[in-house]
Amino acid sequence: MDVNLGLYFLSEMVGTGLLVLLGCGVVANVALAKTKGNAGGFLMVNWGWGLAVFAGVLASAYSGAILNPAVGIGLLIAGTIDAPMFFVAFAAEMVGAIIGAILCWAAYKQHFDDEPEAANKLGVFSTGPAIRSYGANFVTEVIATFVLVFIILAFADYGDVNVGVPGGLGPLTALPVALLVVGIGASLGGPTGYAINPARDLGPRIAHAILPIKGKGSSDWGYAWVPVAGPLVGGAIAAFAAPALLSL
Repeated sequence: MDVNLGLYFLSEMVGTGLLVLLGCGVVANVALAKTKGNAGGFLMVNWGWGLAVFAGVLASAYSGAILNPAVGIGLLIAGTIDAPMFFVAFAAEMVGAIIGAILCWAAYKQHFDDEPEAANKLGVFSTGPAIRSYGANFVTEVIATFVLVFIILAFADYGDVNVGVPGGLGPLTALPVALLVVGIGASLGGPTGYAINPARDLGPRIAHAILPIKGKGSSDWGYAWVPVAGPLVGGAIAAFAAPALLSL
């Protein structure tokens, strides 16, 4: 089938926008002052991000719901998509992530205004480490994203008679991906807040930098390379490892 790159772009943009709106939204609900969900805890954030992924995947069927440059680079290496599709998806994901973050800010503007801590405001938009150590934080993001991309590639085996695995998840593929994101957050999210998606972190960080947020403080650009480079490396490693490990 010939891919309409315009629709492909739109699909990725809408899906990533919804993902970031709902994902950043749950962080805002937990972190910002005077919200109904204030202090709801990290597990609430994990579930919120998982359900955000579920919504984003369902909304971006035309493009195959990549929504993440780390997943995209894995699919590129695996030969599932070609270079133009990867770069169109990457651009769309960045635009969608920025739009989603801006909409989140608009929804919670009064709470941003009332929140006294600049770190809590930045935390709605982008990740930050619990203990700042760039090397260790990078390794954490590589490991967590490896798990994400490796398992997503493993999903492709279900319903494939060539490998003898029954199944055929169809549209319900969104559900195991969502649960996978919840699991990664609960298990590996503690050190860095588990970006596992360069667009999810960089797009909202750009939004944080350009929005007129009262008392917002720094956008922490010194750390910004970690949640971009770490997931890209983790996704690439997973794509190279998957053919051998999934054939065992």
